[in-house]
This record gives sequence, structure tokens and C-alpha cells, in this order.
Amino acid sequence: MTAPADHLTEMLRGLRLDGVDYSRCQMAAPWGVAYPQSREACFHFISRGGCWLKTPDGEWLELRDGDALLLPRGGGHVLASSPEAVASPPCNCRVREAYGNIFDVEGGGNGEHMLLFTGRMTFNVDPDHPLLRLMPDVMRMCEFIANEPGIPHLLEAMGQEVAMDRVGAGGILARLADVLAAAIIRAWVERGCGAAKGWVAAARCPQIGRVLAAVHAHPETDWTVESLAELMGASRSGFAERFAEVVGETPARYVAQVRMHQARQWLARDKLRIAVVAQRLGYESEASFSRAFKRITGLAPSQVRAAGEVPPVAMFTPAAAE
Repeated sequence: MTAPADHLTEMLRGLRLDGVDYSRCQMAAPWGVAYPQSREACFHFISRGGCWLKTPDGEWLELRDGDALLLPRGGGHVLASSPEAVASPPCNCRVREAYGNIFDVEGGGNGEHMLLFTGRMTFNVDPDHPLLRLMPDVMRMCEFIANEPGIPHLLEAMGQEVAMDRVGAGGILARLADVLAAAIIRAWVERGCGAAKGWVAAARCPQIGRVLAAVHAHPETDWTVESLAELMGASRSGFAERFAEVVGETPARYVAQVRMHQARQWLARDKLRIAVVAQRLGYESEASFSRAFKRITGLAPSQVRAAGEVPPVAMFTPAAAE
């Protein structure tokens, strides 16, 4: 497969993951943990023993020793000793703070034991960012490992750290989890994983990739279908049809989402006045911008500006366990 064009590579270099908290989990069958929908990405590494994953769309997948997976949009899912096991919220497990943002977790019954390491991570873009939304619900390392010669060594090192519980293991595990999650994303982009739309398809189509890169680099530009078609070097109708086929959305809808994502960043993170954001994005009035913003995001700009950044959702934490 052809490697992604340079412009897509540059877009991905700006996509960063930061760890929120991590848990070393010892579970005994029968057990089941139901992870609710979260704004954070969720990472799981199966260190010893197998388990089952119920994906956000309801499919059951068997996981084995050494499996690593990422749910980039934090979709609601279940990990369990078997599909028949009763699943409870994470807060029902026994939690002990190891140090900082790393926890030891125990749960389940009196049967066969297994060991897993899980973590919550945030992207430096919010979950509504169009690029993040193009990712699949579940990304498994085993689907890319054949083309990633360094990954088996990382997985082996992570398995040893989880099993031995040495001094400083928590910090090393957290860093390894961050690296593995980033490696999963990179491998998915470079190799593809059966996806027909989104980044993978764009990587196979340099013309569309050029358009996406331009829109994300300059969201304040008054992009029209005509100007984007010219950038791609195609007719208006040919471009619109090809863009929708590859990306899964119309050019106008995609551009609007990118622009409103940028507006959210300016409002929530930078606390810019609504009038300033409207002006930056080329709207004739604050009112017209506010209508467009609410149509795309479902919220008024004033709500987003007042709320600021959305706080993390508790998962395996002592407070959640109370």
C-alpha cells in the first residue's frame, strides 16, 4: 500500500495523546466491567489470561494474552470473563491508589485469575473533531503487528512490568501504554484496516488528502465547493461526489464541522469573545455565527464559553469507588 501523503502525515503529527489515569487490574472469574461512554480514549492491554470484549456496537470479541486495543472515542463497552458474565460499573471494583494517577484494581469471583492494564487518555482535540470521528470504534494492535517490528518488544516489556509489579512499574507502564496507543493509531493510518472511508481512504487518495489538510490548516478560510474542487484539480460535481465517497460526508458539512471545532477551541480554551470568533471565521454578524454554531454543535456559543473545558469522567478512582 502507498504510504500516506506528506500533508496527512503532518496532520497526524499534531494529534497527541496524554494519559489521564491508569489501572493494573487483577480479575477473577466470573467478572464483567461495563465501561460507560467517555470523552477520553480507552486503552486496554491483556497481560495474562483471556477475556471478552463487547464492542460499542454490541459485537463480542475474544481477547488473548498480549492483546492491546484502543477505543479512540471512548465508546461504551464491556470487558468480561465470558459473554454470559454479569457486567457492573468500574466503581464496583476494589480500588487502591498505588501513587499519583495509577491504581491497583481487584474484582470478580473466586475462579480463574487474569491480569490486564487499562488507561484513559485524552487527545489534544475534543471527541467531536471530524478527524477523530473518522476513526473506528475499536483499534486492535494484532491487526497491524506484522508490519510493526518494534511493537512485539513493547508488548513483551509491558507484560513483564504488569506481571512483576516492580518498583516504579506503574510509571513505566503508563509511558508504554501511551507509546502503544500512539503506535496503534500510526499503524492504522499507514496500513489501513478494512475501512472504506476516512483517513485510510484519504491516504489512498492524495487529492482528497490535500483538501483535508488545507481545510484543517486554515479553518478560518471561506472554503466553497468551487475553491476546494480547484484545489483538488477537479470539476465541482466530480469533486463533491468523490469527497463524499471517500470521507463519508459532503464537503460543506465537513468544512462546517472543522470550523465549529476551531470555534469551540477559541471559546472554551482561549475564552475569546463570541464576536471575535465570529469575525475570525468570516461571519457577517455574531447572530449568524451563533445560529450556525448551534446547528452544528447543539450548543449556544455562550454555553461553551462559560463551561470551558469538559472535565475528565471518573473511571477507576477511589472517589468513584465510594
